[in-house]
Amino acid sequence: MPAEKGSAFLLKVGNGGSPPVFATIAGMRTTQMSVNGEAVNVTSKDSGGWRELLSGAGVRSVSLAASGIFTGSAAEGRVKTNALGGVIDDYELSFESGERMRGRFLVTRLDYAGDYNGERNYTMSLESSGPVVTV
Repeated sequence: MPAEKGSAFLLKVGNGGSPPVFATIAGMRTTQMSVNGEAVNVTSKDSGGWRELLSGAGVRSVSLAASGIFTGSAAEGRVKTNALGGVIDDYELSFESGERMRGRFLVTRLDYAGDYNGERNYTMSLESSGPVVTV
């Protein structure tokens, strides 16, 4: 598989429709995704001294983090509204290869920062609620 550009790793938010239409959250400079899994240990005396895990068991989740320059786009406004309201919404990750992943996420943190004579920037964290699937 060839290397992919980080600038093509985009986070998008749905518009609340059914099916949702996704818009890129503007101004992003960094995007990060973590897939988390909780193991269920089924080791017993018969395991021969080796740990055994139960396949398909446990809790899986996806964590997203992003940061960028605030542009005031409608998508940024929707994320802010979701964060203030504690609303779980549809989000999509897209990659340079064309692969896309979709799921419902809760904005768990949204920070804004700025300084005199500089741009206003933001960082945010999202946690999945339910399955995250490749489309």
